Amino acid sequence: MKYLLSVSLIALGSAASANCPEATMADMMGLEPGAYPQQYDLSDFEAAAGCEMAFQQNPEIAALNARIQGNPDSLPGVAERLPAEPLVVLPYEMIGEYGGTLDGMSNATEAGTSDLLSVRHVNLVRFADDLVTIVPNVARDYEWNADFTELTFHLREGHRWSDGEPFTAHDVAFWYNNMVMDPGVVESPRNLWLADGEFFDVEAVDDTTVVFRLPSPLPGLLASFAADYAQPFQPRHFLGQFHPEIDENADANAQALGFEDGYAAIAHYYGGSDWKDVPSPLLRDPSTVADLPAAVLPTLEAFITVEDTTEGRHYVANPYFHMVDTAGNQLPYISEMDERYVSDNEVRVLRMVNGEIDYKSQSVTLPDAPTLLDGAEAGGYAVDLRPQIGMPVFGFNVTAEDEERRAVFTNRDFRVAMSHAIDRDEINSVAFFDLGEPRAYMHFDPVPPFATDDQVTYATAFDPDMAAEMLDGVGLVDGDGDGVRELNGEPFSLNLTFSTQGLPTVVAELVAQHWTDVGIPTSIREVTSDEYRAAQAAGELDVISWTKGQPIPIVLGSGEQLIPPFGGFFDARVGMQWSRYLETDGAEGIEPPEWTAELAETVAQWQQQAPGTEASNELGQDIIQQIQDGFMFIGTVQAPNPVYHANALQNFRAPQTWSYEYYRMYPYHPQQWWLAE
Repeated sequence: MKYLLSVSLIALGSAASANCPEATMADMMGLEPGAYPQQYDLSDFEAAAGCEMAFQQNPEIAALNARIQGNPDSLPGVAERLPAEPLVVLPYEMIGEYGGTLDGMSNATEAGTSDLLSVRHVNLVRFADDLVTIVPNVARDYEWNADFTELTFHLREGHRWSDGEPFTAHDVAFWYNNMVMDPGVVESPRNLWLADGEFFDVEAVDDTTVVFRLPSPLPGLLASFAADYAQPFQPRHFLGQFHPEIDENADANAQALGFEDGYAAIAHYYGGSDWKDVPSPLLRDPSTVADLPAAVLPTLEAFITVEDTTEGRHYVANPYFHMVDTAGNQLPYISEMDERYVSDNEVRVLRMVNGEIDYKSQSVTLPDAPTLLDGAEAGGYAVDLRPQIGMPVFGFNVTAEDEERRAVFTNRDFRVAMSHAIDRDEINSVAFFDLGEPRAYMHFDPVPPFATDDQVTYATAFDPDMAAEMLDGVGLVDGDGDGVRELNGEPFSLNLTFSTQGLPTVVAELVAQHWTDVGIPTSIREVTSDEYRAAQAAGELDVISWTKGQPIPIVLGSGEQLIPPFGGFFDARVGMQWSRYLETDGAEGIEPPEWTAELAETVAQWQQQAPGTEASNELGQDIIQQIQDGFMFIGTVQAPNPVYHANALQNFRAPQTWSYEYYRMYPYHPQQWWLAE
């Protein structure tokens, strides 16, 4: 592995910060905990420690800043770059050392990239590492009103974007009012940013106060901010110059840079979505970037992109990042991140075994664990097994273009029969080394307290005789005794297209064999995640296959995965034409069954309840029942998955879960990671 020479922060800054205890989670040095776990605002830390903090910076920060196109050449001192109240982070084990490059690996652009996205990510709030407590992050604090219809965020005075410009509450209001709500920017806002289908009212009261007023109670909104990849702020000073509602010269400003109009310039930088992993301008149009005011949008994240090609991306530390450690050292400790794209799973595993990667979780699955564990000592890394949120599920294209196949797929008995045809014990043994648990799909994951035992195991019994009988009833009969069922006299078969980002190959192989065994020949084909998602969106798949399931706090914030097509672009989705019908008020698409509207209404009612109350639990149980009555997804086996990290990666705490739902490493302050020799 390649690491730069490290500079000891203790030696660098001991004199300046001698009065402040260099406390860590391992040794609090007598400090009382702050208002929120593992962190303080500066004034609270200084009061608790009886000190006045002095600040230090990465000795390479000027050189790193010089690589950020659009940033001023002259960099102010670190105290001027930090907010008046920087967030003071307690490192897990020790005060770190500056320098080095974190080596990461993804599948491709927009595929398997959440590992490193979560390392650099920030939001107004985040989940603490207990995955229960929501703590401030970009925001200094937050507060709800009594009925969960008004959420107020208090920001940090003096906080700055990565280009040094002020970050204020107006950047939050701009994101919602001028980006999310403007169809010229975002064609259709995500369900996440609506309350029972209605828009919020977002007001910047002053530079450091922004209020979200909701048309109906939505207690889960805070959890959405804490866990979602999207960031509810955008640089108004940069994008506003191209937005006609902000700048009357927006089109002229854009045209002077070679764009058709202001919206084209916004699309170039923002991508038309709050998914922040769209290819950056560096990749979309590298020939023009040198003539534009910035290579990428200014950010609040720990790292900013300075290179984006079809081979990978490179990042440098944000010189204006708002966090410090207890010794006053500006975070992150690590100077750079490098992300290479490797589409082949065997090659990814080989690179990990060779010790070429510092951290990897996404797309690493339990079948990879024996190989990784065998090579851990020689490769200088560790592997932790963690419970997965979500499990491999299967569904069928209920709005398939072929009407005969659509009739089969929309028949609930067909889907239940295919569930009983799956031998989950074999999957658990062969794919998951008997470490998993067969389970029905109920969307909530982990199993919520309001789920009944019958709901947990619904239609999971391996019963090929029952499956055969039900398939006969659907009209799929083996008329000539050759072991292949027919539909209207023609052999009926399935194509199971899958991506290893969505589920392990061995699971796809086993399920295909189980279905073949009951007379439905099923062939499998592995594709990239991008190819899979494109085919799914186009309605071209017979079988939908991906990992699916969400914890209660996430579902409280957004019911997107419980209304057609039952997920966003990156999720397992079925009923694409049902969704089109709803989007166009019936002008296009196929009318969805009545139960989908009833489920959406129950979800909306549940989201308005305080979690854990009797009313909330009753509605939650009703949601599971309606999900299983609809039976759009077939559950398989819930099992743990590996988290890989180099031994040289310090202050690393293995996550409680292997999951995307809490945004991978985001709850664990990856900005405090550092690389030892």
